[in-house]
Amino acid sequence: MRKILVVGAGQAGLQIALGLQAQGYEITLMSNRTADEIRSGRVMSTQCMFHTALQHERDIQANFWESQAPKIEGVGISVAGPDGSRPIDWVGKLDGYAQSVDQRVKMAGWMDTFAQRGGQLVIHGAAVGDLDYFSRTYDLVLVSAGKGELVSMFERDASRSPFDTPQRALAVAYVHGLGPRPEHPEFDAVRCNLVPGVGELFVMPTLTTSGRADILFWEGIPGGPLDVFQGVKDPSEHLALTLELLEKFLPWEYARATKVELTDAGGTLAGRYAPTVRKPIGQLPSGGLVLGVADVVVANDPITGQGSNSASKCAASYISSIVEHGDKPFDGDWMQSAFDRYWETAQHVTKWTNAMLGPPPEHVLNLLGAAGQFQPVADRFVNGFNDPADLENFFFDPDKTAVYLESVTSGA
Repeated sequence: MRKILVVGAGQAGLQIALGLQAQGYEITLMSNRTADEIRSGRVMSTQCMFHTALQHERDIQANFWESQAPKIEGVGISVAGPDGSRPIDWVGKLDGYAQSVDQRVKMAGWMDTFAQRGGQLVIHGAAVGDLDYFSRTYDLVLVSAGKGELVSMFERDASRSPFDTPQRALAVAYVHGLGPRPEHPEFDAVRCNLVPGVGELFVMPTLTTSGRADILFWEGIPGGPLDVFQGVKDPSEHLALTLELLEKFLPWEYARATKVELTDAGGTLAGRYAPTVRKPIGQLPSGGLVLGVADVVVANDPITGQGSNSASKCAASYISSIVEHGDKPFDGDWMQSAFDRYWETAQHVTKWTNAMLGPPPEHVLNLLGAAGQFQPVADRFVNGFNDPADLENFFFDPDKTAVYLESVTSGA
C-alpha cells in the first residue's frame, strides 16, 4: 500500500486525502488545527463552488451539505455609475447550480470523516525540517498549506506572475438578515457589483455554522476608499465599515442590508496577497522532493471566485495522476507532469483573473452591456465561472468578442 503525506487541511488537501483514502492509499494528513478549533474559529475564506467543482466532491461522496446549502442559480453583474445609477445591471442563469459552504463547516466535517474512515490525522504545524524527516518514510509528500514557511520552498514563476504586489485589499463579513435582490426574489444568485476605479462588492448566499447566511465581500483597489480595513480588529466595527461603504457606493445593495448582523464573532476577515504562480516542486534540505498543491502553486486573486473551484479541480487532477501512476516512483518528472496536467485548466483561471484586475477594455464593456439586452450573452458569460476555458472564445480578444456579439444580435 502506497503511503502519502498531505500537509494542509484545506479544500484541496482534504479532498485529496479523502479521495485517495477511498482508493486504498495509506494517507497521513497534517493540520495545524483540530476540527473543533477550525469549527469555532474565524472564517477563512469566501467560496462559491460551481458545478464542476461540486461534482468532484460528489465523486468522492463528500458532498455532505448539498441538501442544506442554498442553491445558487445565477450570477448577476451590476456596474455603478458616478451618480448612484446602474448603467449595467443583469443576471445570467447557470446551467448547473453553485453552492457555498463555510469552510469552517466543511473542513471540520471532512477532517472528522477522514479520521472516522481510518486516516491518520496529525495535529502539528509543519516546518521544512519536519517534512525533511517525514519525506523518508512516505512515497509522496503533497504540500497544500498555502501560507507560511512551507510556501517559500516553491520558487515564484515570474513568467506566469505579472504582479508582485497585492492588487486588491480584501474584507469579508458573514451576515444574517440580508434581504433578497428584488429583481429575482424567487432564486438565489451571486451578485457582483463593480465600482469603476474603486473596487468590487460580491454578495453570495452561504451555509455557515448557524445555518443560511450571506457573505458581503469587498475587494478594494489598494490605497483607495475601500482600503480601510487593515488594523480593524473589532468585528462590529468591521461590519459598520462594510455597511458605510455599501451606503456610499452601492445604495441598491445597502437597501437590503439595513437589518443585517454578523453570524458570529468570527464572521469577519481582512487581508491582501499578491497573485502568484509558483514552480510546483519544492526541494528539501536532504534533497527530497515535495509537490505543491492548489494555491501553494497557483494563487489567484478572489475577484473571479475561483479559489475553492481551483482547489477542487487541482485535487481531482492530482488524484487521477497519482492513481494512474500505479506503483512507479513519484519522482521530479512525474511531479512536473502532474502539475502540467492541472495547469491545462488553471492557466485559463489565471489569465481571466489577472485580466479582471485591470480596468475593463472597451470590448469587455460592450460584452457586459450586451448581456443586459441579450440573455444568451449573460448566460454564457456567467457559465464561464464554471468553465473559464470558454472565455478564450469570446472574452479576451476584441475581434472574437465582436464576432460572437454579431452572431447573437444578428439572430435576435
